[in-house]
Amino acid sequence: MDVVELTAAAALCAFSYYNFLNIYQKKNIKKPWKKRRWWMTKIHRNRTSLSTDHMLAELLFEPSGEFENFLRMSSSDFSYILDKISPVISKKHTQLREPIPAKTRLAITLRFLATGDSYKSLHFLFKVSSQIISIIVPEVCAAINDLLKDEIKLPSSAAEWLLVEEGFNRKFPHCIGVIDGKHVVLQSPPHTGTEYYNYKNSFSIVLMALVSSDYRFIYANIGSQGRISDGGVLKNSLLWQKICSNSLNLPTPSPLHGSNTSTDIPYCEFNESYPGNHAVGSPKRIFNQRLSSSRVVVENVFGILTAKFRIFKKPILLEPEKVSIITMTCILLHNFLRRSETSASLYNPPGTMDVCDENGLIIQSGSWRNEIEGNGALRPFSHIPRRSPMDATQIREEFTSYFFNNRHGDGSSSIGLLNTLLISTQASFTLALSLCQRCFGSHKIGLV
Repeated sequence: MDVVELTAAAALCAFSYYNFLNIYQKKNIKKPWKKRRWWMTKIHRNRTSLSTDHMLAELLFEPSGEFENFLRMSSSDFSYILDKISPVISKKHTQLREPIPAKTRLAITLRFLATGDSYKSLHFLFKVSSQIISIIVPEVCAAINDLLKDEIKLPSSAAEWLLVEEGFNRKFPHCIGVIDGKHVVLQSPPHTGTEYYNYKNSFSIVLMALVSSDYRFIYANIGSQGRISDGGVLKNSLLWQKICSNSLNLPTPSPLHGSNTSTDIPYCEFNESYPGNHAVGSPKRIFNQRLSSSRVVVENVFGILTAKFRIFKKPILLEPEKVSIITMTCILLHNFLRRSETSASLYNPPGTMDVCDENGLIIQSGSWRNEIEGNGALRPFSHIPRRSPMDATQIREEFTSYFFNNRHGDGSSSIGLLNTLLISTQASFTLALSLCQRCFGSHKIGLV
């Protein structure tokens, strides 16, 4: 390389370094501070610490139950929650401005869950900026979750599981719960690719819940990515871990009371009914009716949840972490309002749930079915046909024979000590079979 080339290379390097320093300095130049045009908008300046009090007082004095419809609960329950979480969600007073009262924060959150309105709509209603509302809602939901966390609790002993079973004995004897899953549809999370993309061509997280016969949740798992199969969601749940470690304290398996055989029937997971059309009164038709009569419970629970908390009426435009928090809040409030003395009749008035006959057929549809749309946030899993193992088929035939032989009874005389975990979601047969084999060893295990 001659002197000319070296000189040109040095000049190019010097020019490049000069340009780099020039660009770097421009990036680090601080822009002059620009004075705000407004400290706060006029609509916010008109808000006082008593604005929400006046609005709620007007609703409370209306004789048509406007307050309960506005917040989905009675005034006493609202006051109870407010008193408990007020120290957590209240902010300090400063010289700059007064903080938003805890009552306003709670009212904004409950109204958001009840209607699913955008933050901008709530901004015009409560005179609070949409930016602050986006912070208030997750904070208050987290506080409610911490307050009501004991509303969802798995039974810890065989006696408690038997109490759950009592509610199912006329529909499906020996059932200790119905479990199902839903996709909670949300907007595409940024920088996640296809992590939350499901087979229904939408983005979602998965809600898997176990419910009792009184339409209450006793277990809920929220947050799994929508791309994960139902069997994968079950395997990654706390419920699966408790079953594998045999820490659920379920009652000891025993023969079906009133059955012609003395075979010990283990805890089974019923996935699906017999396919096809069957003659009225046939054993398979009777089994399908019994199975459907139990599955209708979890259908009603999810339907009521969507009808009362209309945040689930459309895809939720939030991050997956916030959607998980909000979904858990709705579930906890559902259980809380179901057992409340002042809100139970308001939350679930007569006619809300489906009415079934002795065969499990719906003779009167619940009012929630008139408010559910197909494009809501809660969407069911798709049915995936699978061939069940031979042991599972034998156990299903055992139950089929049992139901057929006891079809003329009133149902109360055929209740034994065996309790069956009824799973209506399309969980993997192989997955559940390995579960039973791990829990019960050499017992005759199967899935139906």
